[in-house]
Amino acid sequence: MGVQATPAGLLLEAENLGLERGGRQLFSGIDLRVGPGELVQIEGANGAGKTSLLRILAGLSRYGFSGAVSRHAPQLFLGHHSAVKGLLTPRENLAWHIAGEAGFSADEIDQALAAVGLYGYEDVPSHALSAGQHRRVNLARLYLSRAPLWLLDEPFTAIDRSGVAELEARLALHLAGGGSVLLTSHQLVAVPYPLLRLDLATGLLQ
Repeated sequence: MGVQATPAGLLLEAENLGLERGGRQLFSGIDLRVGPGELVQIEGANGAGKTSLLRILAGLSRYGFSGAVSRHAPQLFLGHHSAVKGLLTPRENLAWHIAGEAGFSADEIDQALAAVGLYGYEDVPSHALSAGQHRRVNLARLYLSRAPLWLLDEPFTAIDRSGVAELEARLALHLAGGGSVLLTSHQLVAVPYPLLRLDLATGLLQ
């Protein structure tokens, strides 16, 4: 599925971002410009502010930081925690998560769940699923989203090797369709596209 058309040019811009917490400067001087087909991995030690930066870029943290962010395209943000409701089934959870987006049929929702290895688990109460399966419910949103800009916080957490390969393939397809991805991860992403690495310690993008 291709992404929605967006104006030519950048999908996201950030200028001179900085964040201080508890009297400690987590990062400063972050400049970032992301265009179609670009993959950016945010790197830094634990506690360096990777998740905080991603939430700032997504517009989920509106105060307490310096600098400016401009978003020029619809976005999808997936946080580190799966946000799966245990009393709902995977099908119900996914339908709830995408309720504010374009309408999707029941078949499309089931196909997204099958794509992440949850075929046969569509109607199982989510509290009976493993942590990895919870993560897959969340990642199924990537198979339905038409947002050009994806911001993903540790998307490879709690999924097995085959799940990692599936996710990398999905990211590659999104990039090929003109989408962009910003993510945090403790592992390098293997996709056939140039990987830009943003080091929070230095503020350099390489």
